[in-house]
Amino acid sequence: MTSPAPRPVFARMPRYRPGLPPAPVAGLAAYKISSNENPYPPLPSVLEVVREAAGSINRYPDMGNVALRAALAERLGVTPEMIAPGTGSVGVLGQIIVAMCEEGDEVVYAWRSFEAYPIVTALAGARAVEVPLTADHRHDLPAMAAAVTERTKVVLVCTPNNPTGTLVHDAELRAFLAQVPPEVLVVIDEAYLEFVTDPDAPDALAILHEHPNVVVLRTFSKAYGLAGLRVGYAVAPEPIAEALRQAATPFGVNSLAQAAAVASLAAYDELEVRVKELVAERGRVEEALAAQGWQLPRSQANFVWFPLGEDTQAFADACEEQALTVRPYGNDGVRATVGEVEASDRLLQIAARWRVEHPEG
Repeated sequence: MTSPAPRPVFARMPRYRPGLPPAPVAGLAAYKISSNENPYPPLPSVLEVVREAAGSINRYPDMGNVALRAALAERLGVTPEMIAPGTGSVGVLGQIIVAMCEEGDEVVYAWRSFEAYPIVTALAGARAVEVPLTADHRHDLPAMAAAVTERTKVVLVCTPNNPTGTLVHDAELRAFLAQVPPEVLVVIDEAYLEFVTDPDAPDALAILHEHPNVVVLRTFSKAYGLAGLRVGYAVAPEPIAEALRQAATPFGVNSLAQAAAVASLAAYDELEVRVKELVAERGRVEEALAAQGWQLPRSQANFVWFPLGEDTQAFADACEEQALTVRPYGNDGVRATVGEVEASDRLLQIAARWRVEHPEG
């Protein structure tokens, strides 16, 4: 007897694994630093806008995201026709791959990088071409350029890279783009842009204006603290942006998300204070870990990366025992979000003890 079956791709493609909350431990406050969430609640002004918008949730949201696109266009110095919103940057990423790829096409990206990349690639029937990171956990852009073939439709460049926190510099990104054929779309994924302090960071919007095959991908989930509302966007040449809007789920960005995003743009000066506090906390954590003897890649995001290899799960388990959840990645390493000071302090305590117990690590 036969029954309906999902496409075979579902049996072989990886599954997205969200960060989990910690199991309770007696006498300890629990902290989740496994999902790169902003620890601050929404601004009071943003919450008030959401409360007002909630009164009309019996109506469909604006499918064209007109107010949001206008607000983003004004802030970024582009036209509204260049903006394509979606349900978080990962939702827009799916729109990009669906719009650009057919069965057998190739998507090139660094690995390890954002774990949704192989998933959205597989769902589109495309083939993932994963290029290993360098020894210092950065994108190997020359190798990525060499991996481009006549079947390549999209190249994904995550900067700062998730989960390693490393940055692609402006000059090397421009050199890379000079090697990529103009018919190949290059997506600059900047989900953690607001946490960047490196003066050599790329000016992605300037690059976009110079290269008609570039798309810039951003989100309101991290710095803006709207992860629960799911709103992100792409900035792209108008024909590409139009295709991305066509590929979006109708009414996908709900009315509360649109209202909160517009209000957050208006209140960015207040939000920037919080971002600077998180960047300062990141610096404190990195300095303390370096003093303990850890040699970690410099992070430009709101997390730090422990390249622990086969000790990855053991370190994650040690954190779990202390009511702290971090994000293990196979046998590659552990990502730990910079959040509450108390969570950072506990991470530092666990890391210090680990160094004593594993001096060879």
